[in-house]
Amino acid sequence: MSIFLEFLQVIAWICILSGGILVIIGALGSLRFPDFWSRLHAASVTDSGGVILLLLGMGIHSGFNLITFKLLLIGVFLFITGPTSSHAVANAAWVSGIKPLRKKHKKSGIDK
Repeated sequence: MSIFLEFLQVIAWICILSGGILVIIGALGSLRFPDFWSRLHAASVTDSGGVILLLLGMGIHSGFNLITFKLLLIGVFLFITGPTSSHAVANAAWVSGIKPLRKKHKKSGIDK
């Protein structure tokens, strides 16, 4: 195996592992955050980034062939439908009356 192919395999595995870690962080963020809106944001952002990295890594790992083309089509489909579905869920939540939590700030200084 040439040095270039080994380098591509290392890059592919870095992308796959980074994407997997990003998806796991998003899942933990969905459990950790306090309200619906922050959970939705954590899930949608990390899902998009994680899937892009996973598909990029799998495409590099498989070489440039029909499998890579299919992975590219899957990536384009998910890149379009992911944010669209998150927007639809957010719009439905807003219409149903779920409002974002607001922190109450303490007044600094002397009360008058």
